[in-house]
Amino acid sequence: MIKKRKITAFSLSFLDIMACGFGAVTLLFLILRHNVVEEVVPDAKLAAEVEMLQQDVRQANEERTQLLNSIEELELQLVDVQGLSERYLTDLVEVEESIQSDPEEQIAMLRRTVEELERETAKMEEVEFGDKVREFVGEGNRQYLTGLVLGGERVMIMVDGSASMLADTVVNAVRRRNMEPEKRVEAPKWQWTVRTVEWLLAQLPPSSRFQVYIFNTEPVAALAGSEGEWLDAADSLALEDTVEGLKEFAPEGGTSLENVISALEDFEEKPDNLFLLTDGLPTQGKDPPRSAMVSGEQRRRHFLSAVGQLPIGIPVNTILFPMEGDPEAAAMFWQFAMTTKGSFLTPSRDWP
Repeated sequence: MIKKRKITAFSLSFLDIMACGFGAVTLLFLILRHNVVEEVVPDAKLAAEVEMLQQDVRQANEERTQLLNSIEELELQLVDVQGLSERYLTDLVEVEESIQSDPEEQIAMLRRTVEELERETAKMEEVEFGDKVREFVGEGNRQYLTGLVLGGERVMIMVDGSASMLADTVVNAVRRRNMEPEKRVEAPKWQWTVRTVEWLLAQLPPSSRFQVYIFNTEPVAALAGSEGEWLDAADSLALEDTVEGLKEFAPEGGTSLENVISALEDFEEKPDNLFLLTDGLPTQGKDPPRSAMVSGEQRRRHFLSAVGQLPIGIPVNTILFPMEGDPEAAAMFWQFAMTTKGSFLTPSRDWP
């Protein structure tokens, strides 16, 4: 009988296998790195998008805060409005009760209110038509005229700038017209005329418009470059420039009333009041005379031809300065004023 072989679990072969396996595991453990940290590289686009989203969140929070504040303000305003509404309703109820209780007293109160409004309206009318747009102080206390209508929405002032406006006599006028412009400007009669225009401008209503034309053989605006335009009387600069232009003008040449009246055609709106400052009948019509001497009959024809060019409905107020050798001037200008429903004035030497 064969003897059974004894099997041992931990034989030499088994131990060898286990030792090899353990060595292999140990070798792998030594080879592998266990402290490696994976570095993540951030994406630039994603980072930018994240930043934008964060900004949007912050902006939304700020807007939310502003909206909350606005809501609080509106709630406060609503409370105030409700309070005012309740007060107005209370006042209305009181007024209704007072009307029902004492209608006569209410009627008297309304009458007093109407009277007060009428007084205020009268004061406003006085300010509108009484205030002067420009101050003028003359010699003595001669700041008045009788029968001269100084108002109007569009006031035209025509100033005779011929050589005859240099003196009261023909001899002195001829002598002065040969002087230098600086001397002609200082002529007493011309300075008198300038003061008269200043006075007229000072009486204009603030709401009106005006224009000043100087004429001899041809018309020219006192304010250079304003031909055919209406100037605002409330514009103090335009007033001062107009007066300065008048003061710098040196009278010369003949007189053509027809040419200056024809210049009204350049205005889209015709004047509703016209002032004519001159010292006699015109010496020519549209064209220069053929002779140096002009007879009284010729001057009369020139005048009639000129006034025939005037548009209908314009009142003409003539201020006639003294000049020898023209006896028909006063009568014809007076008749012209009556025909146009204007006025005629020959001022004293200390006016204005």
